[in-house]
Amino acid sequence: MANALPDPVRAALWSYDTEHMDLVLHAERIITNVLNIGTHEAVQWLFVTYDRSVISSVVEQPRPGEWNRKSLNFWSLLFDVEPRIRTRF
Repeated sequence: MANALPDPVRAALWSYDTEHMDLVLHAERIITNVLNIGTHEAVQWLFVTYDRSVISSVVEQPRPGEWNRKSLNFWSLLFDVEPRIRTRF
């Protein structure tokens, strides 16, 4: 299912085919990338598009090796969650 992602969000997903990304199926990928490298405008869109609990859950259970440490620290403080780092294997 193709979604019309705004340009600032597409920029945070530069290595993905955003024409075929689904807001539900790819929520974790979209949230992770926007919180890591998205602009203020992309983050604003994220908070309008996804429920705060969904975003918080992605921060609490980060994909291994995909988060900038400073970004994860910032968002975990903002959401008052302790990230549970999963192993890659």
